[in-house]
Amino acid sequence: MPSSFPAPAGVGDRQKNCLPGMDYGLDADFDEMVDATGRPRPPYRGLWELLETLGPEIWEERQRAAGEEFRRRGVTFAVGSGSEERIFPFDLLPRILSASEWLRLERGLIQRVTALNCFLQDIYGQARILHDRIIPADLVLGSSQFRKEMVGVAMPHGIYVMVAGPDLLRLRDGFVVLEDNLRVPSGASYMLINRRVLRRVLPSLFESAPVASIESYPALLRQALQSLRPEGARDKLAVLLTPGIHNPAYFEHTFLAQEMGIALAEGKDLAVIEGNVQLRTASGWKGVGSIYRRLNDDFLDPLAFRPESLLGVPGLFAAFRAGRVNILNAIGAGVADDKAIYPFVPLMIRYYLAEDPVLPNVETFLCERTAERNHVLANLEKLVVKEVSQAGGYGMLFGPASSIQERAAFRERILAEPRNYIAQPVLSFSHLPCWIDGRFQPRRVDLRPFVLLAPDPVVVPGGLTRVALAKGSFIVNSCQGGGSKDTWISGVGTKAGGAENAAEP
Repeated sequence: MPSSFPAPAGVGDRQKNCLPGMDYGLDADFDEMVDATGRPRPPYRGLWELLETLGPEIWEERQRAAGEEFRRRGVTFAVGSGSEERIFPFDLLPRILSASEWLRLERGLIQRVTALNCFLQDIYGQARILHDRIIPADLVLGSSQFRKEMVGVAMPHGIYVMVAGPDLLRLRDGFVVLEDNLRVPSGASYMLINRRVLRRVLPSLFESAPVASIESYPALLRQALQSLRPEGARDKLAVLLTPGIHNPAYFEHTFLAQEMGIALAEGKDLAVIEGNVQLRTASGWKGVGSIYRRLNDDFLDPLAFRPESLLGVPGLFAAFRAGRVNILNAIGAGVADDKAIYPFVPLMIRYYLAEDPVLPNVETFLCERTAERNHVLANLEKLVVKEVSQAGGYGMLFGPASSIQERAAFRERILAEPRNYIAQPVLSFSHLPCWIDGRFQPRRVDLRPFVLLAPDPVVVPGGLTRVALAKGSFIVNSCQGGGSKDTWISGVGTKAGGAENAAEP
């Protein structure tokens, strides 16, 4: 880090020379910004040179300004049980990926989400992959996310996954996919806000490298919604369906609806009238052709799913089955990101696309299988155990940090419901400098890019880099207290196209 920053304590002489200003001992983990000698990796060289002109006072002041900007814009997220609303933590130092490594990620992500979409088409149609015993039928049909109501119901244009938000980790030998997130993937609003706030508080930062634009995302999402309306609903509205103000991601729902220029609706704002979905507006009822839903399957329609739900729209599923409206992502899409299905995604890619996977999976143990379950039970203190239908870091045991009592409780849960649990090794994924307590300190990061399949497959050139803010933590999830960074793809030429300009949306 530039010499204008204070030298860190407790770092060897070689690292002091290379990394003045960082409280940052190099270790065996991959650092996104610096190599093993402490010098900047190629994508960061321009940024590194710019930082030489800045001191800690300026950086600290700009970091505070970013926090104030987030507060002014009302960028919040509910932490824990959802009772604590807080400003979404944001670190100014961006993550930068080269155009060449991004193009490989882009190719691998489109391949993976395309195969998952084929899987959903198949299991709710002819179920060839089950008949051919590529994936055990009981694993799919026994998933809590499998919706038998969707069997035989064809999605318009065959698209079950309009948008996906896979989670990627970078290990020493490259990126791996940790999760696929096909139900109601969140975080795109924070991706956009991060870029806008960074440009506002540190515009000179963008002079250090050409950065691919992400501003097309709302237009791409709206275009996807419009293109996926049923044939008889081409002139009808697209809406975003939210559970309401108490949802942890409500800020995102309002932000995306505004950015797309579509209505934000709660269940009480919609009604099924003579078989058609209608939106209540100031000028009367208007027809709805596509719904970007941000609530789970169970709550969409009390007549079809949970009768006690007050969040959905009575009769919505019947209108969907009749081809009067489309709902995206598809009802039942969650079976494809059930964590017990995840180990089979490479097989799906080979089965449906006749290709080798570009991006690998993480080694995963299925507790439903006796030998793998025994291995997990014998190594709970070394593994990460996950409940297959949970997300956001919930329903998880992080073995190395767990107590004897916590491991005993998970042992009982696994033995009682082995289908409900998988386990993975603890992965020492990459870290990146974050400005914490007046110094740059290493914190682990993952990456959530956003993949759209309609009207044409595209990956927005960037994504949400999530940060495990606590020292030594592996937990990046926003609802568990994680933060985020802007993600840059240096150069242009990605499918979403374009470079950043100085315009402030």
